[in-house]
Amino acid sequence: MAQLKINGRACDPENKFCRSISMAARSGRLLEILDDLELRVESMREAAISIEQEKESLLELIQSVQSSQEMRNISDGEREELNLTANRLLDRTLTVNISLEIIRSPQQEEFLGKATALIDEIANQILKDLSSAKDRLMAMHNACTSEALPGPVDQKFQAIMIGCALEDQKKLKRRLETLIRNVSNADKSIRLLDQQKEKPTINSHPL
Repeated sequence: MAQLKINGRACDPENKFCRSISMAARSGRLLEILDDLELRVESMREAAISIEQEKESLLELIQSVQSSQEMRNISDGEREELNLTANRLLDRTLTVNISLEIIRSPQQEEFLGKATALIDEIANQILKDLSSAKDRLMAMHNACTSEALPGPVDQKFQAIMIGCALEDQKKLKRRLETLIRNVSNADKSIRLLDQQKEKPTINSHPL
């Protein structure tokens, strides 16, 4: 399309649109700045998520040390000293607070509430029926992945998860993984205690 150049301006006579070349250059530079800032914003959010995940992992590890079988096999004095250290680490970890707001639609808020309620329901039943709770948690976890995993898939939970925001889906999946690990550790502890009870007692008789 033919254009007229008047005093350094590129003009379109048909659309009657005229913009200075310097204005276009400034607009391009501003767009580049905003693109760069968008990358930094996403990088900041990813760093915040990483710190949040590290906090969850540290809390879980500290608590697993406190409830481990090794803790039961040491003297009371040593256990008390180690628990003091573990509690100090827990307190310091809890001082780190990451606030990452997730933008959700009203529908996503509703689905998040439903998914959280279902997980809470099973978490409250763990002590009552460990085996059943683990099976349900595994079926719900299988609903959170596209991979073909062994075991059943909770179709109802899967439909709810699809309606959640992507970041909420990741957080809910991490929570399920934490609960599954806790249930597995509790199951191992119970088995160890059962095995210790089954061991025969050897009575020593003086000669």
